[in-house]
Amino acid sequence: MHALFRRLRRLIPSALLVLAPLAPAAVIALRAPDELAAVLAPHLPDDVAPGAGAQSRLQELISGILATEGYFSPQLAFAEVDGELRVVVEPGPRTMITAVAITVDGEITEKTRAALIAGWTLGVGQPFRQDDWSSAKQQLLAALLAENHAGARLLDSQAAIDPETQAARLQVHYDSGPRYRFGELRIVGLQRFPPALIERYNNRVKPGAPYREEDLNALQTTLQATPYFRSVRVSIERDVPPDADGTVSAPVIIQVSERPGHRVSFGGGFSSNTGARVEASYQTPDLFANAWDFNTGLRLEQKRQTIYADVFLPPGAEQRRNSIGVMAQATDIQGLKTERIAVGGQQVWLSGALETRLSLTWQDERLQPDGAPESINYALVPNVVWTWRQVDNPLDPRDGIVLQGQIGGGSKAALSDQNFVRVHARFQHYIPLGRVDTLTLRGEVGYTLADSRQRIPQDYLFRTGGAGSVRGYAYQSLGIKEGNATVGGRYLGIVSAEVTHWLDEAWGLAAFVDAGDAVDSRRDLRLAVGYGLGARWRSPAGPIGVDLAYGERTRQVQLHFSLAIPF
Repeated sequence: MHALFRRLRRLIPSALLVLAPLAPAAVIALRAPDELAAVLAPHLPDDVAPGAGAQSRLQELISGILATEGYFSPQLAFAEVDGELRVVVEPGPRTMITAVAITVDGEITEKTRAALIAGWTLGVGQPFRQDDWSSAKQQLLAALLAENHAGARLLDSQAAIDPETQAARLQVHYDSGPRYRFGELRIVGLQRFPPALIERYNNRVKPGAPYREEDLNALQTTLQATPYFRSVRVSIERDVPPDADGTVSAPVIIQVSERPGHRVSFGGGFSSNTGARVEASYQTPDLFANAWDFNTGLRLEQKRQTIYADVFLPPGAEQRRNSIGVMAQATDIQGLKTERIAVGGQQVWLSGALETRLSLTWQDERLQPDGAPESINYALVPNVVWTWRQVDNPLDPRDGIVLQGQIGGGSKAALSDQNFVRVHARFQHYIPLGRVDTLTLRGEVGYTLADSRQRIPQDYLFRTGGAGSVRGYAYQSLGIKEGNATVGGRYLGIVSAEVTHWLDEAWGLAAFVDAGDAVDSRRDLRLAVGYGLGARWRSPAGPIGVDLAYGERTRQVQLHFSLAIPF
């Protein structure tokens, strides 16, 4: 019986706690400097139970967060008022860095050691933050690992904090390890293609060359961009004993997964320039078992229909890529019907930031302007295009410039109906405005030197208007009137300015003004002006633009869709 009473006495307090109404939680009201409030708020609960225990845990949490920002002696005051727990934070003085000692041991040159130390990002006089401290250590290690020293390690690090003097003394100790160079190439995963195919794309990772992480990444990116492989991973074997000279010859492991031998695809879409579209294509990366990339397809658009076949060869010894192709196309744009067949070949190579395209194309074109006589034009045209790119992001640039120039021509003495020389140049300049906005300037000029525009295929004359050229006007509606049709002229001029304001990481707004025209004489040049507003969406393929533009010459509004990436 006594034992039963003792058990009841122990249970009664617990039962009373369960039956008693729970005290309401107190909402946290934080009072702290704006900069620190933004840091603290995401980590604090919305409310807490009243009592000293909750306050103690809250004080421990806040003090820990402030310590990562360099505040090691904060003062916190709590007050429960009208259902609120008011937390007043006085952070106290911030800890500043007063000394930094960096040691890099191992087989490293004094020049490299000095460059690493000079590149340290958390110097004397800066506030101490835990994130900055971790980032600085990792950045120096990454710099060591990136070139010559793939086995580098962080041996020790210490941040000695003196709360009384608010001083932080930092010490880091690295071991660079032995010097690395590239060893033999070991290729894993090839089934249809020979190892020589990878060698044709590899002009940087050579056995005996000094190890550079940048070279590995470049080879991986290059192979991934080819039509042959579904996935590519390039790495080195790090756990290799040094050679007699103390340098590690690390084997390079290239792991690939080949793409299917045949691929058929279907698609559809809509363009403000050429209307609704459906298409079908076939591709094989191993035509005639020679690693020739063969692509053929049919594309049906409301204003243009195209059938094509292209063969792309792997690069040669100088990384030059050759291709040949044939195309048949019919168009009906601005009262001008065309039917043409083109056959040609081209060679492309890259030298630094400069890309060169050298081509030779023969074209047979039948021209049918509405309300004017039809004609048939022939031309054999050698052409060279130079494109120079210097931008921060090829798909979504905010800073940089792209320049392009080309020249080509035909001669009656060489399978052309007319003697002509065509020159064309354009540029795009991206200028960052503030933290996220961008100003884009664009210009384009062209001239076809000939006695007359007659007997010259439309590809070598100029029309403009539409998305990507002069917005506010229908696609290729600016040109020369021939009957009821708009045909190409010998002169082209376009200028454009656009400001894009990004609302967040995905969406933005744009305001723009375009002006341009295509004419047959410089005396006739009267720029058609268009301006308007647009929306931008950052898609995986680059920013997609939807623009509503007003054309002053026609006094009409046009809706344009475009992929807003540089040429």
